[in-house]
Amino acid sequence: MPSELNKKTGHHSFVLPVIAILTWLLSGASMAVAEPHGELIIFHAGSLSIPFQQISKAFTKKYPQVHILREAAGSRTCARKITDLGKPCDIMASADYTVIDNLLMPNFTAWDIAFATNEMAIMYRPDSKYAGEINEKNWPEVLLRKGVRYGHSDPNTDPCGYRSQLVWQLAENYYNKPGLYEKLKKSCPLQNIRPKETDLMALLESGELDYLFIYRSICEQHHMPFIALPDAINLKSAAMAEYYARASIKISGKKPGEYILKKGKPMVYGITVCTNAPNREAATAFVQFLIGPEGRAIMNKNGQPPLWPVRVSGNAKLLPDVLKNSIQTTH
Repeated sequence: MPSELNKKTGHHSFVLPVIAILTWLLSGASMAVAEPHGELIIFHAGSLSIPFQQISKAFTKKYPQVHILREAAGSRTCARKITDLGKPCDIMASADYTVIDNLLMPNFTAWDIAFATNEMAIMYRPDSKYAGEINEKNWPEVLLRKGVRYGHSDPNTDPCGYRSQLVWQLAENYYNKPGLYEKLKKSCPLQNIRPKETDLMALLESGELDYLFIYRSICEQHHMPFIALPDAINLKSAAMAEYYARASIKISGKKPGEYILKKGKPMVYGITVCTNAPNREAATAFVQFLIGPEGRAIMNKNGQPPLWPVRVSGNAKLLPDVLKNSIQTTH
């Protein structure tokens, strides 16, 4: 039937319903656009590979339109990719939150969130030399025996590297062994030092190394035997922060010829969204998911206890509102 004209306006009576329908459809379309989508680039510490793989899977199940690209490297290498190479990056997650503070702030990000913890340990194989004898009390003496090969990551590229040497300094005092730090450095040749801690796993598994200074979480994730170190030297305990600070080493700074003094401190992971993030919306949603209940449960399951409440360094006022709300309301 032909539509009737509105006697006052001369317009067809179906115009208003059509406008209403179009408005509703457009509203729905805008809501769909608001859902996180597109490519999300994450640079992260090697020690976050397994938990971030699991978190990424859970996140994309919730937001299927997001495609996550992850690059694992030493945390300082991750930062250099952003600062020196200019590579596009949405999120950087570091095994040491101070890497973000020292290398990315203020030009590449304004804040970072401290979200998880860990501790140092010594990984080995069941057939490593003296594996049946080594323990938390005698490991310094065992490692210095003839023919024993051990390694750690590069202090200038990876926090696990400088933490390994901080452990050696603390061990010198804890075990009352003067000169231990220098002896351990001298007995660890350059070929036993690699860019990130997970690079050394292959050397250990192939028999080229007997022992490896690495995070306890990685030992547990890969079901490898390890020596659990005393809290006085494992960089785990917040209560021992003052004691840890007695140890320190110099590592490379922002520019060639500059150095940063790294003091011993409890291990804390940090994460940030880069100022020039190509996909800020998806990046913010990922960080929100990470510090939420599901993300924290995955971190805890993988031996990297979540830090709660999280701590924010830098300019907390510049946090996205959704993260401010999450930090205040998530339990």
